[in-house]
Amino acid sequence: MRFGIFVPQGWRMDLAGIDPAQHWGVMAGLARRADANPEWESIWVYDHFHTVPMPSQEATHEAWTMMSAFAAVTGRVRLGQMCTCMSYRNPAYLAKVAATVDIVSEGRLEMGIGAGWYEHEWRAYGYGFPRAGERLAALREGVEIFRQAWTTGSATLDGEHYQVDGALCYPRPLQGTSAPGSPRNGIPMWVAGGGEKVTLRIAAEYADYTNFDGSPEGFATKSALLQQHCADVGRDFGEIVRSANYNVFIGETEKEVEDRLAWFADHMRQAGVPESKIDEQLPGFRNGPAVGTPEQIVERLSALQDMGMTYAITYFAESAYDLSGVELFEREVMPALLDEPKADAHEHRWHLRGRR
Repeated sequence: MRFGIFVPQGWRMDLAGIDPAQHWGVMAGLARRADANPEWESIWVYDHFHTVPMPSQEATHEAWTMMSAFAAVTGRVRLGQMCTCMSYRNPAYLAKVAATVDIVSEGRLEMGIGAGWYEHEWRAYGYGFPRAGERLAALREGVEIFRQAWTTGSATLDGEHYQVDGALCYPRPLQGTSAPGSPRNGIPMWVAGGGEKVTLRIAAEYADYTNFDGSPEGFATKSALLQQHCADVGRDFGEIVRSANYNVFIGETEKEVEDRLAWFADHMRQAGVPESKIDEQLPGFRNGPAVGTPEQIVERLSALQDMGMTYAITYFAESAYDLSGVELFEREVMPALLDEPKADAHEHRWHLRGRR
């Protein structure tokens, strides 16, 4: 199994209580820490502007600014967003931004992309909030622009949502199609979301990676649907790496797990989150595959790996304040799953490191 880790950027109230003047130091330090541990393949941020579970005045640092900053302070780890909202930026412009970040990072960028869902920030930033079908249609047009720009250096599309006419993208990303083992889109494309009729169809056509429901039942259902879409479009299902995101609350004992969940609830209270919002979140966390003792987490993730989930993107709510959970996961969970690597995934991982 391959592992990524989210760097707290504030979106989930995970920098609350820290002086804003110290935010970059915290984020950069955690990025460098992951960079120094080769078992972490990637670091991630979210592409959002307003906090959850409710909009607030707590910090939410912008994703693509973070990409450039992390590129400058790390040298090995790959850099991703889970996931960029297509409609927040013109896709021809974003293709250019991504190509530049790929060059600054010497070929370490991952492109997470989705249709977007957070209505409050859409409307607050003046994007309106189109119906789901329109957002998904824009996603399809945008990923086509990305592919053209990164693989040919130019994009032309007369679409319903986007019109570009010879938009140039030079220099192209370092992860271009001329490099051995390069992803089909130039920069690896993560199509995130589990929409069964449209999103997974777009993934079958364009994705190097997918990211959807990480529960055993949900993962099995979405995987089967993705496989059918691949058959419909003539794509090899095995070409697409399937990933999922996991909230990690880990402890040596079940009491330690409960203590960590209790810390999270108290932290959210101190950040001003109403009790009703906290109560909505905690049951889902408790039932997550990565909540428990190391042995319990290894057992659940091993079962998911057997189902084809070969890339876990992990989130530790407390990592800006306390690294003990991350350290325990690194010490007792990751080695158990890394000791039996899938040969194809291992090969693919090194191919995607680009031409450094």
